[in-house]
Amino acid sequence: MAMYKVEICGVNTAKLPLLTDEEKKELFEKIQKGDKKAREDFIKGNLRLVLSIIQRFSSSGENIDDLFQIGCIGLMKAIDHFDVTLNVKFSTYAVPMIIGEIRRYLRDNNSIRVSRSIRDTAYKAIYTKELMMKKSDKEPTVEEIAKKLDVAPEDVVFALDAIQSPVSLYEPVYAESGDTLYIMDQISDKKNKEDNWIEEISLKAAIDRLSDREHRIIKMRYFEGKTQMEVAEEISISQAQVSRLEKKALRSMKHYLK
Repeated sequence: MAMYKVEICGVNTAKLPLLTDEEKKELFEKIQKGDKKAREDFIKGNLRLVLSIIQRFSSSGENIDDLFQIGCIGLMKAIDHFDVTLNVKFSTYAVPMIIGEIRRYLRDNNSIRVSRSIRDTAYKAIYTKELMMKKSDKEPTVEEIAKKLDVAPEDVVFALDAIQSPVSLYEPVYAESGDTLYIMDQISDKKNKEDNWIEEISLKAAIDRLSDREHRIIKMRYFEGKTQMEVAEEISISQAQVSRLEKKALRSMKHYLK
């Protein structure tokens, strides 16, 4: 399968660097001073994140090299707009930015074009629905939404159906007094799927930072369901050593995920 080839756009994915938190901090300080080499190193150090994200779009039928390049554009935009004072991990900020860039690319390359007016109606319907739910704690009917927007109910249904193809989370709904409202500000995900997916990427990154032995222990204990005694027998160390290494690994992961 193309997803697992070693080279994507000429990049050897098997040799991509993995930056520590301290290295990221140092590089970002240099980036803010205009250091182009630091920016390049920071981009290379986060290409694994792009690779993790484009796997989500493997069923889109798009060329993996193209998705990788688009994901890199999203990564660079995230670097240019990241605010270190937000006190959040760069990966947490960058993931929705990269996803948005890829979805915009998929939408724009869709053979079916949706007019701006139809998309505006759909986004206003989404926004209105959210407002009405906050006020009444119940989901409004299409007729109620249409009445608020002063449009025909069938126009609301048609508009919502028309934007079912992937769209960017950063697509603007409207702008007022210099403040732009984006789709991601208004769409709630009751199952929290996006947050869970971001957590999975962060967890994988935390595990990847462990030593080979710690990585193996965590994998056997929490992904394969083995007891500490079973792990000890398999890697030929004592159960006490397994317990100590497991605690050390969990502390390291917890520190990284803070």
